[in-house]
Amino acid sequence: MSRATIRQASVMAVLLATVIGLSACGRRGALEPPPSAKVLSTDETGAAVETKVDRPFILDGLL
Repeated sequence: MSRATIRQASVMAVLLATVIGLSACGRRGALEPPPSAKVLSTDETGAAVETKVDRPFILDGLL
């Protein structure tokens, strides 16, 4: 193999790794707190109410 071929292969490998690294992975939408986090919101009277936000995801079983 010539040096030019090796260099082209190296550049393509770096570009491919960059594209894969910058590609989106995860769920689309707003950021969510961790499952153990407690979210404080207010009720009609203005008092703080503790709620837990946990929406299951189809791949959670794999993690």
